[in-house]
Amino acid sequence: MEVKRDILWRVYLCFIGIAIICLLVLGKAIYIQRAQGNYWKNLSDSLHQKYVELNAERGTIYSDDGSILSTSIPYFNVYIDFGADGLREKNGKRFKENLDSLSVCLAGLFKDHSSAIYKRELLEGYRNNDRYFALQDNISFEQYKLLRSFPLVRLGRNKSGFIIQTNSKRLNPFKLLANRTIGLARENSQNVGLERTYDTALKGQNGKQLVRYIAAGNYVPVDGYEIDPENGKDIVTNIDVNIEDIAENALLKGMTENEADHGTCVVMEVATGKIKAIANLGRQHDGTYWEDYNYALSATEPGSTIKLATLLSVLSEGKTTLNNEVTVGSEGKEWVGVRMVNDAERAPKPVLTVKECFAHSSNVGMSKLAYQSFASQPERFTNYLHKFHFDQKTGIDLMGERQPAAIQIKHNNEGLHNMVTMSFGYAINVTPLQTLMLYNAIANNGKMMRPYLVNRIQNNGSLTREFQPQVVEEKIADSNVVKDAQECMLAVTTMGTGKKVFSDALYRVGGKTGTAHVAGKNIGYDDGIYQASFVGYFPFDKPQYSCIVVIRTKPHPAKHMGGEVAAPVFREITDQLYALNNDHNITMLSAGLKKDSSQFYYAGATSDMKLVMQAVDMNYHDSSASNSWGRLYADNYQAVLNKETISKQQVPDVKGMGLKDALYLLETMDMKVIAKGKGKVKMQSIQPGTLLNKNQTITLELN
Repeated sequence: MEVKRDILWRVYLCFIGIAIICLLVLGKAIYIQRAQGNYWKNLSDSLHQKYVELNAERGTIYSDDGSILSTSIPYFNVYIDFGADGLREKNGKRFKENLDSLSVCLAGLFKDHSSAIYKRELLEGYRNNDRYFALQDNISFEQYKLLRSFPLVRLGRNKSGFIIQTNSKRLNPFKLLANRTIGLARENSQNVGLERTYDTALKGQNGKQLVRYIAAGNYVPVDGYEIDPENGKDIVTNIDVNIEDIAENALLKGMTENEADHGTCVVMEVATGKIKAIANLGRQHDGTYWEDYNYALSATEPGSTIKLATLLSVLSEGKTTLNNEVTVGSEGKEWVGVRMVNDAERAPKPVLTVKECFAHSSNVGMSKLAYQSFASQPERFTNYLHKFHFDQKTGIDLMGERQPAAIQIKHNNEGLHNMVTMSFGYAINVTPLQTLMLYNAIANNGKMMRPYLVNRIQNNGSLTREFQPQVVEEKIADSNVVKDAQECMLAVTTMGTGKKVFSDALYRVGGKTGTAHVAGKNIGYDDGIYQASFVGYFPFDKPQYSCIVVIRTKPHPAKHMGGEVAAPVFREITDQLYALNNDHNITMLSAGLKKDSSQFYYAGATSDMKLVMQAVDMNYHDSSASNSWGRLYADNYQAVLNKETISKQQVPDVKGMGLKDALYLLETMDMKVIAKGKGKVKMQSIQPGTLLNKNQTITLELN
C-alpha cells in the first residue's frame, strides 16, 4: 500500500506540474497576442522589404495648334509615420514644438476641419504610434507645394514622418470634343482611341522603388534605393480644336433636331489626308448625346454615296459619257436586268443624262449604267471597287477600324443581282472613312491619300518621329474621268438632291447625298430606320477640306433623306469654316471673289443686329432663318448674318457678343458669370461645346 500511495503521489505531482506549465504557456501566448501583438507585427513587417513599380508619367496628346487634348494630372495622398525616429527623438520634442502651428496651417489649407480637431487627431496618432496615419487623399499639386512649406513638413520625411504618395489621373480638358478618338487611358480595362493605338509611346517605362513594410501591410519607401521611371512621349495630332468644335456642334444640332440614334462627321485636309476633326455621337438613355463609339470606323451599307464608285467605273470603261441618256421611267421603278430597282425620289423626267442620274441620285439610272457596262463580266465591277480600296481598311493610325465586306459576285443571275444591288449602295459594307477617302481623291484630282491622325511624336519637346502624308493611289482614274466626276458632284449641289441646302451658299460645293434603308442585327426594314449621308468637298474650285456626315435616324422619322438630314450638317460646317478662315485672313475664297479688307465680327441676338443694320441702312445677306442668335461678319464687301446654334445641353460660344447678350444667354442656362474688362467677349473660361452643368461658374474676358 505504501508503494502504491507513493506512486500515486508522484503521478499527481507530475500531472499538477504539467497543468501549471500548460497554463503558463497559454497565459504567455495570450499576453503576446493581446498585449504585445502590434509590437511583434510591426517588428515582423519591418524585416520585409521588396521592390514596387514606380509608374511613369504618361505622355500628353496635343492638337495641331498645341492645345492639350489629353494629359495626366498628378494628385497626392499624404500619410504620417508617427514611429519615425526623427519625430520621436528626445521624447517627441520636435513634434510637440510644431504641433500647434502645423494644425493651424493644415486647417487653413484643407478647410475641412478646425485647427483644434487637427491637433487632437495628430496627438492621437502620435500616442498610438500609428505608422501609416492617413492625413489627406487626392490633394492637388498646388496644395502639395504649400504643404511642403509647412512647419515640421519642411524638415523632411525622416524628421517629420510625412509620407507623400504620388498618383496621376487622365484628364481630357475639352471633354466631348473628339473624346472617343482621343480615347481613354484606363487602369483596369483596355484603352481606346489614340490612347490605345499609341499606348507604347505614351506610357513610357516604369521605375522601381525599394520599400519597407510597416504596420497593417502598409509600407514606406527606403531612401537611395530606386530606379527613376522614364516618362512617356507626347503625341501631336492633326486635329484642329476649332474645326473639331465646329464639326461636333453641327453634328449635335442635326442629331438633336432629328432625334437621331447616332452619327459621325469627319473633316479631312484634301492635299494631305490629315484628319482635322472627327466627331462621333450616340444617343444615351436620358436623351443626351455622347462620344460613345467610333462610328466613322464602323462598316455599314452606304447607300447612294457608293454611286461615285459606280460612276467612275462606268466612265473608266470608255463606253459612256456624261451626255448619254438613260431611261429611268416616270413610275419610280424599273426592271434592271435581273431585278426590280426603285428610286427613293421620282426622277424629274423619264429620260436623264448620266450627269443627271448622278445629280438626282437615281438608283434606276445608275444601276442600268452598271448593268450595261458589266453584265457580261460582273467581276470587272469588283475590280474597280478593289482599285478604289472598298475591300480593305484605310489603314488610319487608329485601332478598331472594321473590315469592309461585299457579297461575292458570280457568273450567274445571283451574281448579277448582287452587282446591280451594289451599284446603288446595298450588298456591300464600307466605313464612312473609306467613302471619304474616295471622295477626297476626286477633290485631289485623282490622287488618293491615306487618312491619318498623328503628326509627330516628341520627347520633352524634341522630335522623335514625324509622320508624312502617304499616297495610296497616285491616280485612281484618268484625268478626264476625274474631271467628269467633279462636274457631276457639283451638279448635285446646283441642280440635284443637294440644291435646296446649298442654293444660297457663298461658295461652291461638290458632293453627294446618300440614303440607305437599314436592316441587320435586331433591325428589319419594317422598323423604318435609315442612314442619311452627305459627303463632299469645298471650296469646289480650290478644295481645301473634304467632309462626310453620316447619321442613323430613329424609327419612322419625319425626315430621313441624306439631303434633309446630313446635308444641313455639312452646310453648317462649311459655313463656319468659311467664316472662320475669312476671319483669320486665310484664302479660302472661290475663284473670282475678292477679299474684304474691312473685316468685322459680331455675335448676339439676331433681332438686335437686324435693327442696327436697318438703322444704318446697310444691306446684308441674311442666313439666320428664324434663329434667335446669330453672327454678323463681312464677306466679299457684304455683311452676312448667319445663324448660331444654341444647345441646352452644352456651353454656348459667346465670343463676339456684348456683355448684355452673353449674360442673358448664360444665366438662362443657370450658369454663374464673372466678367472682366469692357467691350465684346474675347475669351471664355469654359470651352464651347462642353457638357453643361448647372451652377457652373464661367469667366468672360472682354477686350
